[in-house]
Amino acid sequence: MSRQTIEYVEPIGARVLVRKDEPKRQTKGGIALPEQAEIPTITGRIVTISTQVANDENVPLRRYDKILFHPKHAIPVDFEPDNQLFVVPVEDIVAVFRRQPSPTDSEDTDTDPDLEPR
Repeated sequence: MSRQTIEYVEPIGARVLVRKDEPKRQTKGGIALPEQAEIPTITGRIVTISTQVANDENVPLRRYDKILFHPKHAIPVDFEPDNQLFVVPVEDIVAVFRRQPSPTDSEDTDTDPDLEPR
């Protein structure tokens, strides 16, 4: 019996497939972090988004976005030897890193000067 290989993982519902970033072993200042030091939120890149997320204009997620997510409900995908893939519910994504504001942010004309970056 030949073993079939999985070629594609498609998340179902309000979920995305994320490739987790490598954990940092050292701070910018050069301090080595112990192996058991674990931060509850981690970063990664979106590999694939579900059809539901793609069609929901209220969820500003796109393929290849770098995100910050809470791993509590992330489901590991045993697809690669290093096991860096996770199916993550949209509600566990807490931030998206972007170089520029999304187009919906630039349409917002009501700005508060106290919230502007200095």
